[in-house]
Amino acid sequence: MEWILLTLIGLVAGTLGSLMGLGGGIIVVPTLMIFSGYVSILAGVTPQVAVGTSLLIMIFTGLSSTLAYVKQKTVDLKSGWLFFAGSGPGALLGVYFNNGIDPRVFLIFFGSFIIFISFVLMIRKYLKPLKLTKKGIKREYINEAGETVEYGYHPLVALSIAFIVGMCSGLFGIGGGSLMVPAMILLFGFPPHRAVATSMFLIFLSAIVSSITHISLGNVNWLYALALIPGAWFGGVLGAFINQRLQSDTLVKLLRIFLVIIGIRLIYQGLF
Repeated sequence: MEWILLTLIGLVAGTLGSLMGLGGGIIVVPTLMIFSGYVSILAGVTPQVAVGTSLLIMIFTGLSSTLAYVKQKTVDLKSGWLFFAGSGPGALLGVYFNNGIDPRVFLIFFGSFIIFISFVLMIRKYLKPLKLTKKGIKREYINEAGETVEYGYHPLVALSIAFIVGMCSGLFGIGGGSLMVPAMILLFGFPPHRAVATSMFLIFLSAIVSSITHISLGNVNWLYALALIPGAWFGGVLGAFINQRLQSDTLVKLLRIFLVIIGIRLIYQGLF
């Protein structure tokens, strides 16, 4: 029964992670930490094991959802590879910071980070994307209404933000999508569906780098991973399917509400 629970957690995490571009770690990490006091097989889970295992799971969530989004032609592969050039090194630094962190401190910082991202999304309509410079990269995308939307970014700005995203990924085990999606929407003018799809591609690449490092440190519980991976894989496909049928504004509203709930729960767990 407990193993079925883990599979269901993987399914929910994969679905929500793929749907919103978060990667699923935002569900897996707090769930493993919270359930450690109630489920026998999860007893004694540390932040390091929760994060390491979560990042391994996100390889499969990221791959399955990326394949689905590629079929929908919503992934900006060129931008994804550029972002990865910054997020890869950042992920390694995040793993270093994660090693030995106190569980309560981890949960409080994690929750505060999530609520901050939700606030940024709340005011997104009042902010304008950064204006392109002569050296900026310009991209185009045809949205669900058949309209051509232009967006873009300066490479150095993109690499800097991606580095921070990668660091958060290695530290919190959430894939960095909760920061990268708002950054792409707010700073670079990405359409929400395009941002989510590209984020999942970036999460897939970054999770490979982070998980390899966590594996070398012994931070992955392979039994948990075997139970979580099947659900996460199918959840990634399901999330991409649902995403295609939602309006952009609906997607952002769901993301904002979801982040607030999770953030409050994490802070409460860390304080009490």
